Amino acid sequence: LAHLGKERIDEVFDPSLTMQRAIDTYRAKGYDEAWISKRIKGIQERKRLTDIWKDGGIEKTREYAMLTNEIYKSWSGMKASEYKAYKGIRKESLRDNMTDIEVLLTDLGEIATRDIAKTEHPQGFNENMNVAKRGGQVANDARKSYEKQTKKSAISKDNALDYKYMEDEKLIEDKKNKKKK
Repeated sequence: LAHLGKERIDEVFDPSLTMQRAIDTYRAKGYDEAWISKRIKGIQERKRLTDIWKDGGIEKTREYAMLTNEIYKSWSGMKASEYKAYKGIRKESLRDNMTDIEVLLTDLGEIATRDIAKTEHPQGFNENMNVAKRGGQVANDARKSYEKQTKKSAISKDNALDYKYMEDEKLIEDKKNKKKK
């Protein structure tokens, strides 16, 4: 705990250490350098969107989640929780488990939302929700074009590291069997 505390204090004085820790974590999970670079850029772009929402009067964590869900739903037909279930992931980051095209479409929806909001300056949740729907629709239009041209779905059940979960009962049974041996 003392070592962990020291690391966090060091990061306060040198924020680049936080980024390096994130990069190291992604490397340890098996992500390649190009993916890591795109992911970090995506995090920066996401922050730019949430800053716009904050300027538009969004303050509650729940509202940010609902606006994000609207972007996802507008382009993919699923809220984030539904998308995670579709991919078979639980606690992991949805974005960390998207294919390249899924990440691109999510980014496009968020960038379009941000750019519309920068032009129109929506205030309050309802106005921002309308903009989020429209930004997500831009990504949906791109998705339809992609699918028409490639003749394949932009939405995939694949997740980046191919997570597999054991049912709780199976896990408990396996532990019992190991103890007996």
